[in-house]
Amino acid sequence: MLTKKEQRLRRARQTRARIAIQGVARLTVFRSNTHIYASVISGDGAVVVASASTAEKELRDQLGGNGGNAAAAALVGKRIAEKAKAAGVEKVAFDRAGFAYHGRVKALAEAAREAGLQF
Repeated sequence: MLTKKEQRLRRARQTRARIAIQGVARLTVFRSNTHIYASVISGDGAVVVASASTAEKELRDQLGGNGGNAAAAALVGKRIAEKAKAAGVEKVAFDRAGFAYHGRVKALAEAAREAGLQF
């Protein structure tokens, strides 16, 4: 019997294998109960090009402490897109890390798209 985390990581492996074949930068998301984190990782998987999360001081102050909702995720999506574009990354593959494309994960992805990131 697999734990919930093992099931999620098992789902994530297939996506990561497909993204590795494409050789493009990936926008990866991690969701905890209190925060959401996003990173843009280079195509060869060696370097974190940009990162953003609700645990960052500026966003924590802006949100008033609650980083576990869709509005917070949308702010992180906008911020990660800005940072990625500043680092010269326009196209990414979205790696939801086995999380359902729903709620906070979806809000982050849509905000990143609106801010000009292509995936």
